Amino acid sequence: MGKPTGFMEIDRAKTATRPVEERVKDFESVYVDPDRAVIQRQASRCMDCGVPFCNKGCPLGNIVPDWNDLVYRDRWKAALDRLHSTNNFPEFTGLVCPAPCEAACVLALQGAAVTIKSIEWSIIQHGYAEGWIVPAPAAKRTGKRVAVVGSGPAGLAASQQLARAGHAVTVFEKNARVGGLLRFGIPDFKLDKDLIDRRVAQMEAEGVTFRTGVAVGIDLPAAQLRADFDVVVLACGSEQPRDLAIEGRELGGIHFALDFLGQQNQRCAGEPVPEAAAIVATGKHVVVLGGGDTGSDCIGTAHRQGPASVLNLELNERPPDLRDPSTPWPLWPLAFQTTSSHEEGGQREFAALTQRFSGEDGQVRALHTVRVRLETDEDGRRRLVELPGTEESYPADLVLLAMGYVHPVHDRLLEALGVDYDPRGNVHATTADFHTSVPGVFAAGDVRRGQSLVVWAIQEGRECARAVDAWLTGQLRLPSRDSWAYDPTAVRGKTAVTP
Repeated sequence: MGKPTGFMEIDRAKTATRPVEERVKDFESVYVDPDRAVIQRQASRCMDCGVPFCNKGCPLGNIVPDWNDLVYRDRWKAALDRLHSTNNFPEFTGLVCPAPCEAACVLALQGAAVTIKSIEWSIIQHGYAEGWIVPAPAAKRTGKRVAVVGSGPAGLAASQQLARAGHAVTVFEKNARVGGLLRFGIPDFKLDKDLIDRRVAQMEAEGVTFRTGVAVGIDLPAAQLRADFDVVVLACGSEQPRDLAIEGRELGGIHFALDFLGQQNQRCAGEPVPEAAAIVATGKHVVVLGGGDTGSDCIGTAHRQGPASVLNLELNERPPDLRDPSTPWPLWPLAFQTTSSHEEGGQREFAALTQRFSGEDGQVRALHTVRVRLETDEDGRRRLVELPGTEESYPADLVLLAMGYVHPVHDRLLEALGVDYDPRGNVHATTADFHTSVPGVFAAGDVRRGQSLVVWAIQEGRECARAVDAWLTGQLRLPSRDSWAYDPTAVRGKTAVTP
């Protein structure tokens, strides 16, 4: 490494954010871009640790030590090339990824991992500022046509890889704009949608065709899709939300999180939201059920709409402040997490089971809970036990269900294609070849693996593209995460097609 003693001399720097009192007044990014000199100092903290656990912790297999060292040495272009060799969209992961690479960093043993995520973001921003990120169209076309259904991170990654391999790729998106949950599920204060648009422009210049406002299976029959294309890649996500079938669920003011988040993203984009269908937190007592990223996004969005109060209820017990022994390094730690949205205010309650809703005139007005404890019975099975005498009630004018997604929507497309499902209701396909039960139909991302992270979606899109290309050409031409992580010639594109 460039500075072997950097980790002993320089402390980890916290990701810089705008002041809370300023950022809750708008939907601009909460983050402040750090000075490049600061980033170079942070990159110098990367250890010569021998085994790069960060690389293994990252689903994409990002070769973190290499680009940390290159940034420290002020070789930003080389760092960008190294970063792009494993990740098509570092600007997405650099902002919204929870950074399992940092959890696996050797320095995380002391609670001060390298700021990998911030370094990644700085590399890609520097690349755009310098004009280094340009279209890379294929030199030769194969004549094969591929349809990709869904334009989230999995669909975009698969499409770009396949287009650069020379195939004619058409992406079908049911919404009016490209991006999937990147566009409609993640708030603008976490991910500026201009970042999506500039990648779409790059991909169009590389030959990818985007057809928006097309619900495949409805606007375009599945049979016609199969007839028009050699291969179909399903990347349509996992959009069946987990519901809460309890007393009072039918009351007005109880909504799924994505409906709330999607509307605000529409407003930020200047798109009209019918007043009669508007879901807003202004002046209301807001309760968010669910403690994951989606719940956090609801909290941050609600703060910016001027609520009377914000309460976040989580079913699980409050995690410990430090890594729980059940998740030893380098695993993702079970530990108390505080997001930028949590920093902005509101109340958080743990181990609270919602029993029922109550209201008046058809509108929810209160939420009723009981405290629970996780216990293990004599057979080793874990179950939630309600604690008598711990019942509580909270005011609630707007309840947002952010409890995750159970599987993809089993709509006309999936049913018409006749794909098999796994026991959880996801489209069945293995990571060996991403092929579904229907010849010529592949699946990647949340539609296959279930609700997951953006970084996993990109990884699956890339690996699926490799499988599709091999199926079409009979050759292994595109890179795989495990086939090239330590092969410099492969990463430089001498034996593989790279982004």
